[in-house]
Amino acid sequence: MINKVVASAEEATADIPDGASLAVGGFGLCGIPVALIDALHRHGTKDLETVSNNCGVDDWGLGVLLRDGRIRRTVSSYVGENKEFARQYLAGELEVELTPQGTLAEKLRAGGAGIPAFYTKAGVGTQVSEGGLPQKYDADGGVAIASAPKEVRTFSGVDYVLEESLTPDYGLVHAWKGDRHGNLVFHATAMNFNPLCAMAGRITVAEVEELVEPGELDPEHVHVPGIFVQRVVVVPGGEKRIEKRTVSLAAPAGAGPATDTSQAGA
Repeated sequence: MINKVVASAEEATADIPDGASLAVGGFGLCGIPVALIDALHRHGTKDLETVSNNCGVDDWGLGVLLRDGRIRRTVSSYVGENKEFARQYLAGELEVELTPQGTLAEKLRAGGAGIPAFYTKAGVGTQVSEGGLPQKYDADGGVAIASAPKEVRTFSGVDYVLEESLTPDYGLVHAWKGDRHGNLVFHATAMNFNPLCAMAGRITVAEVEELVEPGELDPEHVHVPGIFVQRVVVVPGGEKRIEKRTVSLAAPAGAGPATDTSQAGA
């Protein structure tokens, strides 16, 4: 019987070497593999290249690795919630490849599907396609590494830019349920980038809140088939942080209750 379950997050990440590339699931603080990230931090793994929609916040998620200088390079689409990220980037300590969000998603999906590259309209006519985006600064604030121009072709009178897919060394994801074969189910918006990272990683490690036996998951409800997953570790649901809480001012008398517009990680 296939059994991909390992005993702990430490064991599941023990062989990830310095310099590895990681596709890390999540969006903001929603659906991020916190236990796996924390295990990597305890291992002392460094010089990492991360592929993730964002890079956590200053004290949570990938932000923990970033804070201690463990991330060398990142491919992301949104990094606005992390002050340490901005400091490292502007100080020339971190290499950053900013990528349109939909393009990043397709880079991962295509990589998992075995498609080496694809054409998209996103970024045509900008530095995304023409090159020159600062990816790393030097100590004096000059551009040490800039993005290279990309191939542009015309189809039916419309220009498209060629984007290469991504197949990082490891995929780290968080799922709601999984079985011993590695089949995964994600909860609501926590699906986000998780299935894409699971597909793209050459070796994918999934932390799951609930482990069930093979056959208990309805095949029609499986979001990632076990063929894409090599390791499963059970991590009971722990703290789920709110990335940014905004609460409206108290409503005037007779106007009804104040509105809480909080957004929570799932």
